[in-house]
Amino acid sequence: MVQAKKIALYVIVIFVLYTIITSPARAADLVQIGFEGVSSAAQSVGDFMTELVK
Repeated sequence: MVQAKKIALYVIVIFVLYTIITSPARAADLVQIGFEGVSSAAQSVGDFMTELVK
């Protein structure tokens, strides 16, 4: 089971590196979209907590 996890991790790392090398602009766009999603989720949680306290 541990070997399967290592292999899966290596495959994911290789895929990410391949994506970054072959199309860095697209990879940057995907990272930006991911960060915007996380930021939006954090903002929503903050708004919810603020309203909960009021």
